[in-house]
Amino acid sequence: MFKLIALVVCLAVAASAYEDYHSHPKYKFEYGVKDGHTHDHKSAWEHRDGDVVKGQYTLDEADGTHRVVDYSSDHKGGFQPHVQRVGHAHHPHGESYANIDQHY
Repeated sequence: MFKLIALVVCLAVAASAYEDYHSHPKYKFEYGVKDGHTHDHKSAWEHRDGDVVKGQYTLDEADGTHRVVDYSSDHKGGFQPHVQRVGHAHHPHGESYANIDQHY
């Protein structure tokens, strides 16, 4: 009886270790952050159906611009990003970072 139970346990472990490499992956996700204290604003979403992936991510840059990246990927065209920068860059106090004293 003990040998039969051990065999069943071994078969169950072997069956759970199997991975299907020919499956059809499909998912959707999205997230976003808007923190008023740190001014961390970003978002992302992505959809996948088999080998076709489409998505977008956005973030607020330190210079005040807003970056939007739309992308797609498939087995024919590979990864195809389209990057947009919205707004005008501005720096505090009108100074370049090259002119600011560095303290190490």
